Amino acid sequence: MRTFTIDAGRPAYYSIRKAAWILGVEPSRVSRAIRLGKLRAVRRHGQLLVPAGALARLLGGVPC
Repeated sequence: MRTFTIDAGRPAYYSIRKAAWILGVEPSRVSRAIRLGKLRAVRRHGQLLVPAGALARLLGGVPC
């Protein structure tokens, strides 16, 4: 049986507060970017979350 652990330990989604911390901005700036359509977000279990891939693309980093 094969087990792939490429993304092990890395969350697939970040809260607005955590995404703001990663980006080095205030949570209100992340909320505004979501509202303006510049940053993708999804609703999971009633909470608005930012996908890790969207943060990676915004930072110009490695695709997830």
